[in-house]
Formats: sequence, C-alpha cells, structure tokens
Amino acid sequence: MRGVSHTYDTRHHAVTALRDVSIEFPTGSWTAVMGPSGSGKSTLLHCAGGLERPTAGRVIVAGDDITHASDRELTELRRTTIGFVFQNFNLIGSLTAEQNVAMPLRLAGRRPSRSDVRSALDRVGLAARARHRPRELSGGQQQRVAIARALITQPAVLLADEPTGALDSTTSRALLTTMRTMVEEQRQTLVMVTHDPMAAAAADDVVFLSDGRLVDRLVAPTVTDVADRLARLEAGPLATAV
Repeated sequence: MRGVSHTYDTRHHAVTALRDVSIEFPTGSWTAVMGPSGSGKSTLLHCAGGLERPTAGRVIVAGDDITHASDRELTELRRTTIGFVFQNFNLIGSLTAEQNVAMPLRLAGRRPSRSDVRSALDRVGLAARARHRPRELSGGQQQRVAIARALITQPAVLLADEPTGALDSTTSRALLTTMRTMVEEQRQTLVMVTHDPMAAAAADDVVFLSDGRLVDRLVAPTVTDVADRLARLEAGPLATAV
C-alpha cells in the first residue's frame, strides 16, 4: 500500500478513515493490525483486498497494481489470490459446513474434492461437524467454518478481521498455530486485525493505527509489549511515528 487514503462520503460530511498509509506485507509474513475503534483497521483490510477503492494512493497485490482494476478483475483476484475472514461469518444457512467450505472453489469453476474440504475443516478442528448446518453450530464453530472456507483456495494472501474473536482460548491457540504453519510452510501472507494482545503476539510484527494513520510498530512482539503499546495508544495519540 503506497500513500493510501480513503474517505467515506456520508450524508452530512466526509469521514477520512485512512490517511496516507504506506506499508508493505512481504510474502510469507504475518502482520497484526491494532488500534482503537474507528482507527481505520477494517478499512485498511478492505483497501488491501480490493473491497474498497482508495481515494488516493496505490494498492499492489502479488505484483499487480489493483488500484484501478475492474470489478471483474477484482472478483477474480478474490477467488484466486486473496482470502477473507470477517467478523460476521457469512455462512449460507441452508448448506452444511463442508458445502460452505467448498463454495469458493465452486464459484471459481473448480470441482472441490471431499478430501481437500475435509482437510480444511480438520485444520480448524471441525472435521467431525462437516455435515452440520450453521444453526447446529456454536458461534465459535461457525467462525472456524468461515476460516476453513478462506483456506480452501490456498490464497497467497489471507486478510482476517478478528479471526479469534468468537473462539475460546484453547481453540484460539490452535488456530494461531495453524496460521503460523500457513505462513512458515506455505509462504502465505497474513494480515490480521485484532484487539487481542495474545493473538497479536503470535504475529511477526504488529502495526498500530490511530485516526487513520500508522503511528507505531513492534517487531517480534510479546503479549506484554503489545498490551502496553495498545493501552498507551488508547489513552492518547502516540508521538512515535513508524
């Protein structure tokens, strides 16, 4: 992301969510994004993944400048290169867990194999619930189905918005371990918005946003350091630039 700004035009006034953000997420890296509510975290993910077009600046994914890509090109990018995990699960209620997981492949015109679908569910600890529909699953289980669905296409980039937010501590730790494997063994690039210092400390580095600007960064973070920086940020603007 190079000099990216994004402004939302509301009925009464314009709201700038990102202000001249420049940041690179190298291949095979894991970056956590933190900051107070309204700091621009989700907008950063949306611009990085082509869900929102920046008002200014450029977004380059896997070597391709997507800033002015057509809707069709962006749709193809999201089917083949970028995976998303959102706070709301967006599961299809009439489909089973395995059918929900297989959906991205079907939309891309590929025939999903049962073994690949079951493998994705197994990675999030839900192989035994493959035939269950969303209403038969807890909130945490639905979130894990959504994560398996994002993993099934083996995207080069995974953008995750609070992926552990609905999970208990044991399941959260297991998911973080899976994410570490994705980064180290499969060379996937992971960008994760989170409020959880424990989840953030699992990443390679943590960047902090405030009022749409990048204001701080931690490399090789610890839970204590993350919690301390976040507390200082929420108490008032940091003077330290990235």
